[in-house]
This record gives sequence, structure tokens and C-alpha cells, in this order.
Amino acid sequence: MSPDGIIISPGPCTPSEAGISNEVIKFFGSHLPILGVCLGHQCIGDVYGATVDRANEIRHGKTSMVNHNGTGILTGLPNPFEAIRYHSLAVYEDSIPDCLEITAWTDEGIIMGLRHKEYPVEGVQFHPESILTPVGHDLLKNFLNLVDNYTHR
Repeated sequence: MSPDGIIISPGPCTPSEAGISNEVIKFFGSHLPILGVCLGHQCIGDVYGATVDRANEIRHGKTSMVNHNGTGILTGLPNPFEAIRYHSLAVYEDSIPDCLEITAWTDEGIIMGLRHKEYPVEGVQFHPESILTPVGHDLLKNFLNLVDNYTHR
């Protein structure tokens, strides 16, 4: 197997129950672009040492405004933008290790995006693949550009 990039998608469990997802991040994260979506985002946080636990508010099928720092896969996106959320777990801000940076958040302070400071690994808590995230295609294009740039360096 020799992928150019990996997307770790949503799922109905916790990172500790996510099967091969965590192993994929551990094995490929240092040398291949990885995008984690929802559970994939939580797995990224968990693998690198952040705490993932019950969110203060369950968000299933609700949109939120997402603020961001304009880096990585969020480059060129409006700030803020509307995104659909389906999750009951969250990565906790006070547990973020030095190797990760918070890239996106809600007005309530819930982490909506993370990226590794050295590896090409990024995660989003919201769902860019949904029609209810209008900038989703642009975010996914940014990830594909990251993959293309990484494989042609």
C-alpha cells in the first residue's frame, strides 16, 4: 500500500474504539498528508496526547459558525464560515500538547480544527463533505493541494 494521502472519516464511536484509524495516524502521520474528519479529528487529538471526552453540548445535524486562523486546509476560506456538526465528543483545549495547534473554533470555544506543527496532519470536527458546509469543497481542494504538493516535493 502506498497512498499519497489519507482521509480518516467519521464514525459512531470514541477514538479508543476506532480500530485501525489510530494506527494509521501513528504509522503514516510523519510522512503522509492525513485529514481527519469528526472521529478522525478526535483520533488525531487522541494519538498526539489531547483529551477527547463528552462535549458540553451534543451537536447532531446543527450548523455553527466556525472561526479559524487561515492556515493549512483553511487557507483562503471565509472567516467565519458556516459548517454542519454531528458529534457528542470534543477535543479539550486545555489538553492540547505542544505538537498540535488549534486552527478552528466556535464562538463557544469548542475546537473545530487542529493541525500538527511538524507533520502534514490536520483534522476538522465538522463535516466538509456535507452540503450544509458551503466551503467544504474548497477545504477538500486545499487538502488535495497539500497532498499534491507533498508528493511532488
